[in-house]
Amino acid sequence: MASLRKASAYSKKKARPYTRKSKKKSKSYIKVIPQNKIVKYNLGNIKSYQEGKFKYVVRFIANEKVQIRDNAIEACRQLLNKTLERKIPNQYYFGIKVFPHHILRNNKTAAGAGADRLSSGMKHSFGIIEGRAAIVKPGKEIFIVACETEQGARIARQAMTMIKSKVPCKSIIRFQKIP
Repeated sequence: MASLRKASAYSKKKARPYTRKSKKKSKSYIKVIPQNKIVKYNLGNIKSYQEGKFKYVVRFIANEKVQIRDNAIEACRQLLNKTLERKIPNQYYFGIKVFPHHILRNNKTAAGAGADRLSSGMKHSFGIIEGRAAIVKPGKEIFIVACETEQGARIARQAMTMIKSKVPCKSIIRFQKIP
């Protein structure tokens, strides 16, 4: 498999959400929708969270409009879950609040000396399907972690500062105590 394009090729683009797939395969531009790389959206002690036992909530919020690829969200999920499971096992709830609906395309063009016969220009400009992304608006929460204790919330906040480099946008981490 070829390597992924850099995030700046997609992340800051003003894209209209592209999710369409025709019921008739021959009529659709998108023949196959790529598999979602995010394994789980809710982790930790889900039952206690639904019962309202957690008093502290830490939210990871996007500060600008951006597209976040599903593999970036999955990398953040793995790092957060691993850190929380190691430091505060079964005393937290972790949820992903965005879903990668948008389908990314890449119109490959050959660049170089004498490569003009390989490129089709705008003749087939739709591009091949390359992956999925979530379109996140400013102020939308991406991740949420709920904890029983203030110490657990501090650990969750430290883990969220670690994933800031994995997300292609400016972000805010909000801490809240639920009465």
